[in-house]
Amino acid sequence: MQGTWTHGTLTPFERDADLGMKAFFADDAEMQAFAAKLQARTDAIFARPGFVGSDNEAFVPSDYRMLPTRQTSLLVDPPDGRLPVRPEALTRSAFLKDNRNDFETMSSWDRCLSRGPTLMLPAGYNNGIRIVQTSGPGAGTAGLVTIETEAVHEARVVPGSNRPHLPAQVRLWLGDPVGRWEGDTFVIDSTNFHGKGWMATDGAAGRLRGMPYSEHLHMVERLTMTSETSIRYEMTVNDPEIYTRAWTATFPLTRDDRYRMFEAACHEGNQAIALVLRGARYEERQKK
Repeated sequence: MQGTWTHGTLTPFERDADLGMKAFFADDAEMQAFAAKLQARTDAIFARPGFVGSDNEAFVPSDYRMLPTRQTSLLVDPPDGRLPVRPEALTRSAFLKDNRNDFETMSSWDRCLSRGPTLMLPAGYNNGIRIVQTSGPGAGTAGLVTIETEAVHEARVVPGSNRPHLPAQVRLWLGDPVGRWEGDTFVIDSTNFHGKGWMATDGAAGRLRGMPYSEHLHMVERLTMTSETSIRYEMTVNDPEIYTRAWTATFPLTRDDRYRMFEAACHEGNQAIALVLRGARYEERQKK
């Protein structure tokens, strides 16, 4: 698995409600028609009066396509491709995305801290992933697997020895990842999340962006090489305080040895949080 992989895609995280139980497009023509529908929605947003724009197009890839698997969504379970989220969690999510009173409730990506537990989900840009497998002294017989994601420049060092999880009082942004091998599949079991951030921080995650998570969050990821140039990635999430049942998302990673990963030097010159809070205070004064 060692190498550089990418996974940028137009395929949405959740299935479009109009598709119902349709898990796969019938053919490429149907899939491309749906992609055109998505593009039309995006164009409509950019055409709104007063819209101030988005990221500089020079830094945003324009060649993303729907997944070659013809999946209608990254979310494959429940069968309807929709998040089984509790109503109170949706209310909390709306508050987190709209609140401008406290920087601690704002996105951990905007705060340059972390992309959050679902950092392996495709984003709008910076979709490079580097995997390094290490053996030898200090790594144990099962070795270490380091997975670096380009966005926010995060790296998880995962022991492959299936060691016990850290004590319950130790809580982390990305939890405590413990790895094990099941044949040719590398399984990452993560617990010990601190429950203080957003489940996802990029708009490509749809309704998952801004969703809270609790200390009971339990994630199991599976990486299986299906060819020399492809890995099947699967993520199963269980958090009974937020969802009515566990859910699973899956998508391929494609090897790209020509892809260059650049450091996401988020903090250098970052003024986003201060400007957002200052702007909110200005709006409040204008309403008085």
